Amino acid sequence: MTPSPTEPTYDLESVQLPYLSGFPLRLIVGLLESPLRGLLLPNLLESAGVKSLRKQHFDEDPTFQPIAYRGILATAAGSVPDEALPRSAAVAGPGFRFPSTFDYAQAYRQGQTNPVEVAERVLAAIAASDAAEPPLRAIIAVDTDDVMRQAEASAERLRNGRARSVFEGVPVAIKDELDMVPYPTTVGTAFLGTAPVTEDATAVARMRAAGALLIGKANMHEIGIGVTGFNPHHGATRNPYNVAHYTGGSSSGPATAVAAGLCPVAIGADGGGSIRIPAAMCGVVGLKATHGRVSEFGAYALDWSVAHVGPLAATATDAALAYGVIAGPDPRDSLSLHQPEPTLTAWDDLDLSDLTLGVYWPWFRHATEDVVAACETMLKHFEQRGARVQEVVLPDLEAGRVAHVITITTEMNQALERFYEQHHQDYGLDVRLSLALSRAFTARDYVLAQRVRTRLIGNFDRALADVDVIVTPATGLPAPAIPASALPDGDSDLSTLTEIMRFATPANLTGLPAISFPAGYNQAGLPIGMQAIGRAWQEPTLFRLALVAEQLVERQKPVVFFDLLG
Repeated sequence: MTPSPTEPTYDLESVQLPYLSGFPLRLIVGLLESPLRGLLLPNLLESAGVKSLRKQHFDEDPTFQPIAYRGILATAAGSVPDEALPRSAAVAGPGFRFPSTFDYAQAYRQGQTNPVEVAERVLAAIAASDAAEPPLRAIIAVDTDDVMRQAEASAERLRNGRARSVFEGVPVAIKDELDMVPYPTTVGTAFLGTAPVTEDATAVARMRAAGALLIGKANMHEIGIGVTGFNPHHGATRNPYNVAHYTGGSSSGPATAVAAGLCPVAIGADGGGSIRIPAAMCGVVGLKATHGRVSEFGAYALDWSVAHVGPLAATATDAALAYGVIAGPDPRDSLSLHQPEPTLTAWDDLDLSDLTLGVYWPWFRHATEDVVAACETMLKHFEQRGARVQEVVLPDLEAGRVAHVITITTEMNQALERFYEQHHQDYGLDVRLSLALSRAFTARDYVLAQRVRTRLIGNFDRALADVDVIVTPATGLPAPAIPASALPDGDSDLSTLTEIMRFATPANLTGLPAISFPAGYNQAGLPIGMQAIGRAWQEPTLFRLALVAEQLVERQKPVVFFDLLG
């Protein structure tokens, strides 16, 4: 059917761009960093969609921060009250059962094991995972003495009946983008983080205050600018379902750590799908909350207007638990004061008869056949649980895609500007290519991108006025194989990156909450994730969908898995 003149046309397209690695990639990067870059920039900007965006006109005023709350500002730190947190594990769905936070809590309190024994096991598992061929490289920094000190303190609190929360002694990994004592924060680079930090990021401090056993710093795609999980300095993180495949990124280490059983919960960060993409590709749950819901204090300042800290977890319940601990206002992050009180009300209501799910079919079906089939099956399951499905239309997705590229890379370039002259050659080749290309963006491009952001916020708000959430696949394809040519220095595969990121970036640009949860597996046993994008501050609705999906998907055990509870 041909669209009417007033009906917007779906405008995202798959692209076919050259794959580069080895000498050709080094040559292109070298030229882009040289005075000869003018020979390449016109074609690259055309391929990236920047030239096309520059020709368009947007009447909207720019939105530089997607602040969705205009009520009275919070004045003190806050989070979901302890009594409102999940009190027990959900009924297990079919298939493999990942050990949950509640499983650890029960094992400790029944004397089946203790945090010291679990700490010893997790340290051994991390060592074994990195001694394997190829190494897993989920955790890149471990302070054995610190881990054991934490474990001994947790064990003592448990013995004395003074457990801080259900997280007491439960292993949790932290992405190397967030400060955590006593580690440096390298942000995945070879030159940042030359000294240990002296203070935890707020999200880390809240997990520590809850008694979590912080096991170390998790790997990430360098400076968070890529979504495969490749890192030439700390090693490519491997997918526990098939170590020959990528994990997704940039929170690659947190997703792998959770999927491989090193911890039931990890804390990541998401500027363009960086929590949801690896969660989808590693078969776990990942939440990017509403912009400003979780404090950014202590997270490396990379991309202020699209950045989010959030949990990755083996189960929906664990994701909700971690969210309940880390969400809420923080006086050390002024943006986080712009929020209503965080809540988990009705997060575990499995009756979906009060929900309407919005689907923009051309977007939903713009993925590989296996991804679309799994997500359409899950959509039918939601309908059987009472949900209604209603078609929505979301214009300007291509403009939004380009606006996000301009926004995040411009902010990253500015954040890292002071290091560029001395250290730009210390980045991996893919990062050097992205930074060199985006340095050609202008101030006019950045302001134009923020006008597009305003347009996109309006488009999503209009769609969400009629539905409760918008559902899509989480990625356009399952985890891709790691090409031999990508090792050890990396590659540039913009065609695949476009497929991976197709559904992720609008939630960052608009600031809306979004979750990725398991929807099944393909014939090769690789996980497939589904995404739900909600109204601002409606994270409990997203957890509901993830929890229902968990009752329906037959989970498969990863090929690489460490059972710390025995």
